[in-house]
Amino acid sequence: MISISETILSRLSESIAINMGLHFPKDRWRDLERGMDSVYKEFGFQSVEPCIEWMLSSSLTKKQIEILANHLTVGETYFFRDIKSYEVLENHILTELIHYRRGTDKRLRIWSAACCTGEEPYSIAILLSKMIPDVKDWNITILATDLNNNYLKKASEGVYTQWSFREAPSWIRESYFKKTKEDKYEILPHIKKMVSFSYLNLVEGTYPSLSNNTNAMDIIFCRNVLMYFLPEQAEQVIQKLCHSLLYGGWLILSPSETSFAQHSQFVTVNYPGVTLHKKERRGYRTIEDIIPKDTPFYWKQEEEAVPYTTHRERVNESEQKITLMKKPRDSILAEGDKQKTEEPEQNSYSKAMELYEQGRFAEAVEKLIDLYPENQKDTKLIVLLARAYANQGKLNDSLKWCNKAIVLEKMNPGLHYLRAIILNEQGLIEEAVLSLKRVLYLDNNFVLAHFILGNLSKQQGKIKEANKHFKNALSLLQRYAKEDILPESEGIAAGRLSEIIAAKTEELHE
Repeated sequence: MISISETILSRLSESIAINMGLHFPKDRWRDLERGMDSVYKEFGFQSVEPCIEWMLSSSLTKKQIEILANHLTVGETYFFRDIKSYEVLENHILTELIHYRRGTDKRLRIWSAACCTGEEPYSIAILLSKMIPDVKDWNITILATDLNNNYLKKASEGVYTQWSFREAPSWIRESYFKKTKEDKYEILPHIKKMVSFSYLNLVEGTYPSLSNNTNAMDIIFCRNVLMYFLPEQAEQVIQKLCHSLLYGGWLILSPSETSFAQHSQFVTVNYPGVTLHKKERRGYRTIEDIIPKDTPFYWKQEEEAVPYTTHRERVNESEQKITLMKKPRDSILAEGDKQKTEEPEQNSYSKAMELYEQGRFAEAVEKLIDLYPENQKDTKLIVLLARAYANQGKLNDSLKWCNKAIVLEKMNPGLHYLRAIILNEQGLIEEAVLSLKRVLYLDNNFVLAHFILGNLSKQQGKIKEANKHFKNALSLLQRYAKEDILPESEGIAAGRLSEIIAAKTEELHE
């Protein structure tokens, strides 16, 4: 392997951290050297030094960043890695979830973030198939994302060598794979169909979002990836993953990464040999929590009560500053009147939007419901309600409010698109397709409708139809600048979607 000077490695690691979010401290510079030793030829250089100088002096495109990420991230994984985590899932978490959901909507949503070459999400699919005899009657989402397109391509193929089963029980390979002529193992079609693979950069990506199906998750796996990020970026990712979970949902990290979830809305739950993190609903800390109710003093807080949220550290009760004082009764009444005059402002749509953007969806719903009686024709308010309900997994409520918005604006393609996304998440594919076709009837230039129809057609094996919709979407995207945010996308840029569609189109032609 080529040796690179420490001075250059220092500059390079700093540049990669800034531009890609990948963290290479000095004790991992050998990994950085190894990655550069394998990538310079792909960038068209004869040696590594000119390649590094070019990288340090140029602004890399997203495609070039992806190529670099392919070489700098390590794809070390195998089926049922950290077997104790799967045992806890089977014996505790999934058992309870399945029991509860069997009596309601038979719905489960699991996300494998940084899925690498697919062993993890397929392990989840195998476990669910084993635990749920009537799995075909359930609406199960297993979303698998990664920023390495080479990994996603291999994962979509679902073909593995013996090495991927090195710690898996023998029945896994025997029951859920078929042997190929090349002495490899291909996952069975009914398991393969349970997993949906998609590109997502955890640092730069938009989530939670209805558009990329990253909302209202029951369980999120995010293992052996946070170590690649700067501490502040890892914290940001944890916050966004927390927003993507339902209350009561679970985050599963690798043993070396559990510290990242300590200062958030997660409660640490210890099982034998396994530490998991559960998202719990946090209320607002009130003064009654600190001072006994029979305290014979009037009081006020010097600082506003701080909510337990994913955006603030938990407040230590002993640090809460309280001033005890006797206060005249008329002063208290005056403050009460002042509070009443300020209440309408606090209950504004802007406040609800702020709560929504912070991932506090239940609180956003409360604000919006309070506003609704006097704003029954405010489509913007109703749509935010629909989205907030969807991000809590309350899809029936979400659909109800979306339909209310459509009654007000029947010819609004964005509303029909939102309805299609909700229906798709409910597993009502045919109804979702009809809504998407309605979108295109109203606006044939609606990029995301073509994209989602392409995805659904691809899942149904309608390759020709999928190719048509992807081609239409790519053609329409040429009208946008790469950095333009697409309508109804919740933050997805045109350039990013173009690259995703190009990769999916390539898969269709293989």
